[in-house]
Amino acid sequence: MLAFPGTAKGTAAAMAQAASRFLDLLDDGLRQRAAFGFPGEQERLRWFYVPTDHGGLTLGECTPAQGQAALRLLATGLSPAGYATATAIMSHELILERLEDWPVLPGWGRVRDPQRYAVAIFGDPESGNWGWRFAGHHLSLHYTIVGGELQSATPSFFGADPAETPLPGGGLLRPCAALEDLGRDLVRSLDESQLAAALLALHAPPDIVTGNRPVLEGGLWVVRPPELFRDAGMVPRPVLDADEDALGPTTIQALSWSATPVGVPWQRLRPAQREMLTTLLDAYLARLPDEAAEREQAKITGAAEGLHFAWAGSTEPHRPHYYRIQGARLLAEYDNTQRDANHVHTVWRDPHGDFGRDVLAQHYATSH
Repeated sequence: MLAFPGTAKGTAAAMAQAASRFLDLLDDGLRQRAAFGFPGEQERLRWFYVPTDHGGLTLGECTPAQGQAALRLLATGLSPAGYATATAIMSHELILERLEDWPVLPGWGRVRDPQRYAVAIFGDPESGNWGWRFAGHHLSLHYTIVGGELQSATPSFFGADPAETPLPGGGLLRPCAALEDLGRDLVRSLDESQLAAALLALHAPPDIVTGNRPVLEGGLWVVRPPELFRDAGMVPRPVLDADEDALGPTTIQALSWSATPVGVPWQRLRPAQREMLTTLLDAYLARLPDEAAEREQAKITGAAEGLHFAWAGSTEPHRPHYYRIQGARLLAEYDNTQRDANHVHTVWRDPHGDFGRDVLAQHYATSH
């Protein structure tokens, strides 16, 4: 794994300073839109990755100074490379807007709007126990600080539509390129026996299987469209029924998520393949600032034997495909099936500690 110097307290302090600066620039009305209670579980645990109301104060509602302060807060939650990826995803709305012929909805306005990314602050940043969220279409980032330390940076969702856009001279704009290419390299390296263990189904699911659920438990299948949107007016025509009919119950069962990992286990990978899987995990961790990446890595360091890599769909580029990396404290999901396999969804989660749930439970049990 990558080496990550630094302390979680340093990142938490930078976040607190940036969040306080942002809140200080808001009048009472805007502050009411941006600020929530902590833990504030009902709102804090709600999250989306589609074009909907994500909760909080949007960049479009901010003055230039307020908007810049919001982006400075965003930068504290990401590495420089992660921030570059996030801003590329946000600007992708302009590409998608043209691709979809400039869609507008009554009462909503532009469907694809790079200013419709929202900041939400939960609690007092100066208290040492608080959290924050930066979210919009294809970007949903969540941070929990307890005892003055960054305890959780999950769920962490990045997506891109189009996943691949041509640039002049033969170049390509691909915000999530490494996550696709490294995953495909790994699955193509598997021998016949390894592939038989890794391959869940010949068809990929229509989306990440765990969706935007706040808690991962039981057996889970792809979330239906109404649950992906906060506002009913934005829900598109249902497509999952057709997807489910095409897949069939046996394939759906094979692709469903449970707490028991599926796929080829770490122990059956050759040394070079283990290095490939490590490099793929590092590509996800590299989104985060060093301290947050170090904390997430610590959850799987020494427990690599429990990791499993699973694949579904085609191993060819531009064909629908999906993969999952799962361990006791790790779930990485990647799906590229929509828009003729040119629409990527990726997420990094901790099944036991998303939103700092495990640390908060311990904190309140011992402090109250």
